[in-house]
Amino acid sequence: MPPHRTDPDHPGTDWHAQELLLMREVMKLVGRSLAPAFVLREMLHLMSELLGLNRGRMVLADDALAGQVKHARTASIRHAYGLTAGQVASGVYRWGEGITGRVLQTGLPAIVQDVDAEPLFLFRCVPRSQLPPQTVAFLALPIEVNGATIGVLACHRIRSRQRHLNDDLALLRILATLAGQLLQLEQLVAEETRQLEERNAALARALDTSTARYGLIGRSPALLQALGELERVSQSQATVLLLGESGTGKELFARAVHLASGRHDQPFIKVNCSAIPETLFESELFGYERGAFTGANTARAGWFEQANGGTIFLDEIGELPLAMQSKLLRTLQEGTLVRLGGTREVKVNVRLVAATNRDLAREVQAGQFRQDLYYRLNVIPIRLPSLRERREDIRALALHFVNRANQAHERNVHLAPEAMARLEAHDWPGNIRELGNLIERLVLLTDHTRVTAVALERFMPESLSPLPATEPPPALPLPAGQVRDYQSARSHSPQVLQDALLRHQGNQTQAAQSLGLTLRQFSYRLRKAGLR
Repeated sequence: MPPHRTDPDHPGTDWHAQELLLMREVMKLVGRSLAPAFVLREMLHLMSELLGLNRGRMVLADDALAGQVKHARTASIRHAYGLTAGQVASGVYRWGEGITGRVLQTGLPAIVQDVDAEPLFLFRCVPRSQLPPQTVAFLALPIEVNGATIGVLACHRIRSRQRHLNDDLALLRILATLAGQLLQLEQLVAEETRQLEERNAALARALDTSTARYGLIGRSPALLQALGELERVSQSQATVLLLGESGTGKELFARAVHLASGRHDQPFIKVNCSAIPETLFESELFGYERGAFTGANTARAGWFEQANGGTIFLDEIGELPLAMQSKLLRTLQEGTLVRLGGTREVKVNVRLVAATNRDLAREVQAGQFRQDLYYRLNVIPIRLPSLRERREDIRALALHFVNRANQAHERNVHLAPEAMARLEAHDWPGNIRELGNLIERLVLLTDHTRVTAVALERFMPESLSPLPATEPPPALPLPAGQVRDYQSARSHSPQVLQDALLRHQGNQTQAAQSLGLTLRQFSYRLRKAGLR
């Protein structure tokens, strides 16, 4: 509201001061609230009070706020001052109908010097009998958003005024432009709100328990088939062998076998066979007695004893040394073990889930894996699909990883639709692990809250390049019965190990093979170099 009311028809009115007062009050309103309804209504009020531009109204296309103006065929009064509720309700115009409709259609301002002398003037909103007896003018200016006319700012004016008509038109042009900017801002806020609601709904779907059983996210046929096989055998005691590429989620599947079984309240022990030095295998798996070796001051239960009554998951079982394979076979067949340095048999009741990304049948033919142990493990083989075989799950997985990384790092990053399409088109040789690592890297390093396909591209993994000539060539498969030449634990520098990891996007199995090492040897060298 203006600080005081001035009679606009007074002969001594300072019109310039009135205009400045009106603009100052309007901008105060904009600074106080960006809600167009409040600001536009008060703008019409000030036009009447300070300048005598009466019965002001904002006529807006009925589809304007939905961003579909080109399809709109009618427009209605949305904001008004000096009009009754009935008069506002009657203010509906078709495109091209009357003065208001013509401004909507052409996008050009209209000046009616005398409404009684203009045949196109409809008197639809206010009948002539309710207007002053003097000559009444009508001014209508287009309101534009993004170059398209979405509405009309209009008002009545007594023709015989001390103020020039051109001055009123100049001010109304400014106010119509401001109204268009406020309405455009409202559209932008509405669109941003809609996108946020869509992202929240997508995140909710990704986190829905029906699509994330046991923490396994997705609904692709390949995943559902593997889950179906898992659930059918979960209640049995049979050994499960998980097959598939590295990074496909073998640990989650192993835990799912445990959770779906009758042992879900008992321990679940996971062991990465590639991370245990060969000399420590027996003591880690089966435990040791006091005095079994130097430094063994107390007895310790191994992983099998700790998993008694529950499930033990042996990951990368293809890395198990031949000497340990026979001891594992005995424990699986007889349900007993003997601690290192002990003589007493200890009974254990353990469900075994094993996993490998190797072709164990070929390893058996090459003499690198015991045939009897292979048959003992290969009771219920379940092949886990690679990510490129379940592309329809990439969107849900990406949303899950984005949500998790945002919560962990207190960020608010989200992916644009075209960025999501780019993720779905990638082959992901590192599978789910590679996707999860990329999303976390993106959330931490991106400069923008909304990640477009262009911004995503710099985080995407590069294609694998050939090995430099200075690197040792990839190791060839060994003939049956042969063993690898001995190599020192410091046979490869930390830089060589790190370069191999970078070339293979963190895939240790491929990096080890490129250096002529087993995965266990490679992991051991990483630890010795302080890289893990």
